[in-house]
Amino acid sequence: MTGWIAVAIALAIAAGVVLVSRRRQARLLRRLDEMLTAAMDGEFSETSFDETRLSALESRLARYLAASSLSARNLQAQKDQISALISDISHQTRTPVANLQLYAQLLEEQPLTPQGRNCAEAIAAQSEKLQTLIEALVKTSRLETGILALHPEPGPLAPAVQRAAAQYLPAAEAKQIRLTVGKTEGSARFDSKWTEEALCNLLDNAVKYTPAGGAVNVEVRPYEMFTAVCVRDTGPGIPEAEQAKIFGRFYRAPGAYAQQGVGIGLYLARQIAEKQGGYIKLESAPGRGSCFALFLPRE
Repeated sequence: MTGWIAVAIALAIAAGVVLVSRRRQARLLRRLDEMLTAAMDGEFSETSFDETRLSALESRLARYLAASSLSARNLQAQKDQISALISDISHQTRTPVANLQLYAQLLEEQPLTPQGRNCAEAIAAQSEKLQTLIEALVKTSRLETGILALHPEPGPLAPAVQRAAAQYLPAAEAKQIRLTVGKTEGSARFDSKWTEEALCNLLDNAVKYTPAGGAVNVEVRPYEMFTAVCVRDTGPGIPEAEQAKIFGRFYRAPGAYAQQGVGIGLYLARQIAEKQGGYIKLESAPGRGSCFALFLPRE
């Protein structure tokens, strides 16, 4: 009988130990879950927990989350500083660039030697390039830092496509390029203003690299989950090795330096697409032209 009592007591003690251990584990897991939840919500603070009572694992996790939180804050602060710097540069250079363009125009109206006229034209072209670069940098930095948010709404794509094509029709005609707009039936969920900006960048790229006598076509293609706006040209095409690189910021292909541009248009277009839950697909081959397709989520 005494033996059975001893066994019962031993079992009770064991059960008590197991229960206490499980409670400790549950408490530890609950506290770890609270820390991770706070970290994901951006509200983690090491002082929110009684570190003297945390296990070694909890303490190490607390230090890691504190470091991660600090790193995230530092990164956001750096992005804010860069955005503010670019905005300041844009503001401070607006007047000097406008003056450069004005004086270049006045010079071109004066009787100049051939060499002087070439210099005046170069000044005008470079000041225009500088203005384009500054504007693109401001747009990109504001998109990346979230200062400018996109507001996608369901609607037809035809108006944005027509407006973008109309902006580049004069440049295409001046270069003797046939710019046509095909089917535009289709709708998507998109920000009209920024989508038009992306399409303008794709059209600018197409008109710029298509030789005289070539053609650029824009059309809308509906798919099951996305609607694509395709910009196809008859330019020189892009080698496969270059296709992933051309969407990088400031990247210029080896054969593109003879053309005007700053190498940020395609990067900005891809940023706009991704901010709306879409993407850009490229189909191209040397000598066969290129097709940039902007995919946007359907309604």
